[in-house]
Amino acid sequence: MTTQQHWDREVDFVVVGSGAGGLTAAYTAATAGLSTLIIEKASVYGGSTALSGGGIWIPNNPTLRRAGITDPRENVRAYLDAVVGDGAPSDNIDTFIDAGPRMLEFLEQSSPHMRFQWCPGYSDYHPEQPGGRPEGRSIEPLPVDLKKLGVDEDLLRPAALATPPGLFITSKDFVALNMVTRTWKGRRAALLAGLRAIKAIVLRRHMDTLGRSLIARLRLAVKDAGVPLLLDTPLQSLVTDDSGAVLGVLAEHRGEPLRIRARAGVLLASGGFEHNNEMRKQYLRPGGQDDYSAASTDNTGDGIRAGQSVGAAVDLMDDAWWMPSFERPDGIQQVLVSERSIPRSIIVDQSGRRFTNEAAPYVTFVHAQIDGGHDPAWFIFDRTAKSRYPVGGIMPGQSFPEDWLTSGLIHTAESLPELAAAIGVDADALCGTVDRYNGFARTGRDLDHHRGDSAYDNYYGDPSLPQPTLDMLDRGPFYALRIRVGDLGTKGGLVYNASAQVLREDGSVIDGLYATGNTSAAVMGNDYAGAGATIGPAMVFGYVAAKAAAGQSF
Repeated sequence: MTTQQHWDREVDFVVVGSGAGGLTAAYTAATAGLSTLIIEKASVYGGSTALSGGGIWIPNNPTLRRAGITDPRENVRAYLDAVVGDGAPSDNIDTFIDAGPRMLEFLEQSSPHMRFQWCPGYSDYHPEQPGGRPEGRSIEPLPVDLKKLGVDEDLLRPAALATPPGLFITSKDFVALNMVTRTWKGRRAALLAGLRAIKAIVLRRHMDTLGRSLIARLRLAVKDAGVPLLLDTPLQSLVTDDSGAVLGVLAEHRGEPLRIRARAGVLLASGGFEHNNEMRKQYLRPGGQDDYSAASTDNTGDGIRAGQSVGAAVDLMDDAWWMPSFERPDGIQQVLVSERSIPRSIIVDQSGRRFTNEAAPYVTFVHAQIDGGHDPAWFIFDRTAKSRYPVGGIMPGQSFPEDWLTSGLIHTAESLPELAAAIGVDADALCGTVDRYNGFARTGRDLDHHRGDSAYDNYYGDPSLPQPTLDMLDRGPFYALRIRVGDLGTKGGLVYNASAQVLREDGSVIDGLYATGNTSAAVMGNDYAGAGATIGPAMVFGYVAAKAAAGQSF
């Protein structure tokens, strides 16, 4: 579009999207002296971050340093070189490494709301690679009382799954609680969680954790900085001048057009295209085109399409932050993270055979699933596993919902041949696969797929066993849960430089346009460095974009 002569509103910096990347950018811009406005398509704020675990993967951040976890820069770079390879521009990787710690230092030093804790032992996803850390680099926000938000509490995007009144669990708690029937540490964690819940109820606190805590803390910081947030305001298009520079946005606010001038620039932080079926079919690889995404339902590629319409290049559009998941009868997509490390379980395809390391990082697992055409897939486990470990949010001793059984989501049978018949798998193949797996469980080494060889595999395993992820699968009744190729969001998006400026196909800068988060091509390339390697870079490049728009270095 050419220059608009009329503006309904004028500010220095417009942020499109209210996830962690957008809110970090808005706070940074306001603190740098820019008049800033956030527009959000949905009627609630928080984006996919609010639905997430809220983890942040940024090496050498202040929380890690306080815990004595420091890295020579060359170790971090070696790890990212091994994990990312040539999947992202080298300059962008350098910016992530250098700007990340400064971004978190800035948040902690400038706002009393931004407080975090380390998740000890939450291994990097590839700790065996050069520079990898088995003890992990992931941090998470501390629990927060949502009552501090005032009227904005009810506008925070709801969690995907409801929790009992008063109960709030961090990622640090979760790994221990998973072993509540197996370890004293798990029982202690359950007791403490219960006591915290009682205290929260008595004191009438609305405590929350994970992604909603991160968003709440960022929202409090943004409010302190005086940044307005317009909900129900979807982006329609970018406004440019005759040279192609971005001058502002054309949005729609509660059904009415709204033209906003952005003197210093526009940041697109509106998520990926995970719920745009046309774009999924156009870009994603076969096997991952169906929408079983756990991301915000409002993410339909608006920012990416707007960037493309003004000449922006895109990359990594065939990939996603893949996640094995299952679709509950009520339509909710539920992810499988810890379950895949459960001893006494395997995952097979329709041939009845294992096809990869079940406990591998979720993107790695699904890449193997898609590349080998292993769909449908079935999560197979036995009575002992059901009685010891949570599965899909169903606790030990709790029955699976009746509609999970009647809908065909989960099947059960007294014997493996009967289970094979129920799910249409060759009985001899399934029985042979289980026999071979049980042999590995007896010896403690998975010679086929090396499950348990990585520290990451064992993080969610059972520490009371000699090999935390391997145990005999031999006690009926047996269960089979249908696994889908799900995702946490798409990886592909607008190409950008080390200042988060969006680029054209020829490498030239589109003046006034920035991108971060899943609207941009992931700095992690086709892989995943560790828990929070989606949110961490989104925050970093949001910070970098705001600094660049303000004419400041990070």
